[in-house]
Amino acid sequence: MRFSSFTYLVGQGLHNMRANRLMTLASMGVLTVCMILVGAAYLLGVNVDAVVGYIGSQNESYVIINDEATDEQVTALGDQISAVEGVSSVVYISREETLSQWDSLLGSYTDLYADLQADNPLPQMYRVAVSDVSQMESIMTQIQSMDYVDGVNAAVNLADTFVSLQRVISYICIGLVGVLALVSIVVISNTIRITVFARRKEIAIMKLVGATNGFIRFPFFVEGTTSGLLAAAISSGIVCGSYYAIYRWYIEHPSNLTTLLGGSLVPLQDVWYYVVIGFVVFGFVLCGIGTATSIRKHLNV
Repeated sequence: MRFSSFTYLVGQGLHNMRANRLMTLASMGVLTVCMILVGAAYLLGVNVDAVVGYIGSQNESYVIINDEATDEQVTALGDQISAVEGVSSVVYISREETLSQWDSLLGSYTDLYADLQADNPLPQMYRVAVSDVSQMESIMTQIQSMDYVDGVNAAVNLADTFVSLQRVISYICIGLVGVLALVSIVVISNTIRITVFARRKEIAIMKLVGATNGFIRFPFFVEGTTSGLLAAAISSGIVCGSYYAIYRWYIEHPSNLTTLLGGSLVPLQDVWYYVVIGFVVFGFVLCGIGTATSIRKHLNV
């Protein structure tokens, strides 16, 4: 195709958008609403997944150290635990620290520190955190087999519960996005068919005067693509702008819930490009290709 023909057909597509502005606005409006719903479902899923992951990561395990271990052996054990793949932090807790913690918890009932300071029966231990709670059981099994380890207190069942919950929520959000996307495709496809049907006479006249199928399709493709990209731009602005406003309000009004959920929502800079790229691809494919293929049966004149 020559450049002059290309610019002419692009111009015709843009002219058709202005000449059929009501149908164009209807298509863009429906597509924008569908994109906003899909974007909202995606952002909800991302944040719920992050919250569940954060809560699950707060599970900490305690490695009880044998009383007969020397200081050098305790230090070596800490280095050995740190070297295990998947361990994110290892913190030593002495007998005195353990006694102090229990004394703080039971201070209103008894003076535990004064009673046990001379003969402290509490063990020394390591507090261990893992980077992936789904690996907690295997990691704790490795640590249990190490020398000078008397026992491991790990909330394996709780970790498994969080992993299962995170997986279920991820599936639900993916399914929600998929259903909304499918509904959007059906609605937009029908809107495109109505738009093309309203201009069937125009297509028939162009075909009768000798226009090729590609010549007829291309302006419709330009029209559909432009409508889809405009809808993507509007949807991106609304979704990202609304999410940023919610994010700012959330971090500027801290509460106990804020602390429980990890201190913050997922920052906009971590997800905006997924939203924008998804909208652009969705708008381009659905409107551009959908419009061009919907006129196929009207080309048989």
